[in-house]
Amino acid sequence: MGCGGDDVTPLKDSAQVVYKNARVITVNKDSTVAQAVAVRDRKIVAVGTSDQMDGYIGKDTKVVDLGGKTLIPGFYDAHSHFSMTGANLKYEADLNSPPIGKINSIDEIVELLKKKQAELGKEAWLTGFGYDDTLLAEKRHPTRADLDRVSTTQPIYVTHISGHMSVANTAALKLGGVTAATPNPEGGVIGKDDKGEPTGYLAETAANLVAKFKPALTADQTLQGIAAAGSMYASRGVTTANDGATAAGGIAALEKAAQNGTMPIRIVAWPMGLASLESSKAVPLTSGKVKVGGIKDFHDGSIQGYTGYLSHPYHTPYENDAEYRGYPRSSREALTTRVIAAQKAGVQMFIHANGDGAIDDVMHAYKMAQEAHPRTDSRHVVIHSQMAREDQLDAMKTLGVIPSFFELHTYYWGDRHRDIFLGPDRGTRISPTRSALNRGIPFTLHADTPVVPMDPVLMLWSAVNRVSTSGAVIGAEQRITPMEALRGLTINGAHQGFEEKERGSIEVGKFADLVVLSDNPMTVDPMKIRDIQVLETIVEGKSVFKSGS
Repeated sequence: MGCGGDDVTPLKDSAQVVYKNARVITVNKDSTVAQAVAVRDRKIVAVGTSDQMDGYIGKDTKVVDLGGKTLIPGFYDAHSHFSMTGANLKYEADLNSPPIGKINSIDEIVELLKKKQAELGKEAWLTGFGYDDTLLAEKRHPTRADLDRVSTTQPIYVTHISGHMSVANTAALKLGGVTAATPNPEGGVIGKDDKGEPTGYLAETAANLVAKFKPALTADQTLQGIAAAGSMYASRGVTTANDGATAAGGIAALEKAAQNGTMPIRIVAWPMGLASLESSKAVPLTSGKVKVGGIKDFHDGSIQGYTGYLSHPYHTPYENDAEYRGYPRSSREALTTRVIAAQKAGVQMFIHANGDGAIDDVMHAYKMAQEAHPRTDSRHVVIHSQMAREDQLDAMKTLGVIPSFFELHTYYWGDRHRDIFLGPDRGTRISPTRSALNRGIPFTLHADTPVVPMDPVLMLWSAVNRVSTSGAVIGAEQRITPMEALRGLTINGAHQGFEEKERGSIEVGKFADLVVLSDNPMTVDPMKIRDIQVLETIVEGKSVFKSGS
């Protein structure tokens, strides 16, 4: 990689900002490393050596000497839940266990909810997010009896770290009309004890029975949540964020936040279903910061919650059922019908599928849709693609489908996938980035925030090292290089969003979405990548975060 650049013919008008004396990792097709970047009117106008930028410096040009620090393209979030993250940051009790949070037992969950009760009063709903049954001392989900220790009359509702199962107390179950006689809805499970009484556990679609009664945030609360999420994402170097499964009215709220200046970054929203997409597109978007992409769908749940849909049984049987494989949220036929409708309408689809059983169904649907309504460049996506097999990756390559890997599964859950859920063979092959790369598939990497904190630097580190929280290596053969990982976090994300000509790399003509790092992830000890700090985040030429300021 040499120090070179694009067209460096000086502008008639000088640049507004010139960044000099940097290690500029352009992430262009040649992986060029430059020294300097000139910016004018929100876009990059030159990339090259520091000396070459002199012709762009006028009396009003701001010259930023980066002193050898590293400049990379802004991180392009391939999948998260931006609005939900904001709401969680502001209004949910944090039930995460280490290394994310501090909860180690159900007793601690109860005590934290009591503190929340003292803060909010005994009339409001008490909600929490992020508990992980496998990391609690009791090694189980909380029950309604546990939550009833806080209150039997005040609705209480807590959600698993995966977001795919929840637990409700007696009062919340009553609001949802959940009784011993309530049948499981399609694609969901109501937990019941030996006497047939609800335990409070609600998996997948069953959670909607209660969740729909949760009071909606006020308009002001929603905007406060968006502002909180925007600040946090910007501090992590994210310049374009995803709002997956955008709720009704969510687009209007995002646009309002963009217009009032409280959302510093760009958002790409994925509504749920074609009808929601059409209503979202009807919202006037004039800020330039909010874009409506394709539509989000779900076909299974979470492997660590035993709701991921596998082609073969779980390694450790669920409730002593040696044949248990999880389940889809809807039939293959119903999924295929939805995908064909989206394909006919020219809409991109992003379908959640963790287990290889779910991926089988999703790829069948994509194939049927392509045969029914051929398109040359659909760029449909399999969100998470956690257990994508070699034959499934072959099919993705053939159909132009993009796997978006939740690669941090290897860090946060790698040990438990290997030992509990999947076993050593399947468990160490999760998130097969090297296999995708070998096929030339432009995969993306994501964190699914708020499932785990937004941290692209940690994602980069994890993809390179594949080290779990215990320090074990989870599938060394699937490791990729720092540059390959960085592409999955920048230009490939832009490609997934049909924005590769506008964003994702440092090249002339693209928007100046830039991040200043404390060190160079290409050259530091791979295990020290996670220690790299985001020093500044720049969106379209405007600094939106600066460390220490």
